[in-house]
Amino acid sequence: MTEGKVFLDANVLVYAHDLSAGGKHEIARATVGELWVAGSGVVSSQVLQEWFVIVTRKIPKPLDASAARRIVVDLLSWEVIVNDGTSILAAIDIHQRFRFSFWDSLILQAALRAGATRLLSEDFTHGQKVDGLRIENPFVELEQS
Repeated sequence: MTEGKVFLDANVLVYAHDLSAGGKHEIARATVGELWVAGSGVVSSQVLQEWFVIVTRKIPKPLDASAARRIVVDLLSWEVIVNDGTSILAAIDIHQRFRFSFWDSLILQAALRAGATRLLSEDFTHGQKVDGLRIENPFVELEQS
């Protein structure tokens, strides 16, 4: 499962910590665990920011800020792509080329900038490729059943 760098979108990390997410929780937890062991997980500052807000405010049983902070500290041991001016311009270019939303384009540019081979997210079309980056929805089998 873990050949090359794998970029995780916030939704995968959220499901890994949302006990009410059922099958998605189990899949996300296993996926994050595999990436942790392999040392091949990559996130961006945007992903960590979105994750923190969602898990402390929007899931049925939110984490308290201190617990969420401890998890962010752990995730900072992965490669973290920090969005800067160059990132914003690259995201605008992706947005114009592919017509993704700007925020999704910012995720894509971070994954590409990291040299990831795969992007795990439920927000894109499963199997789609963008400039050599393969997009995979780890929950596709659950959604098809």
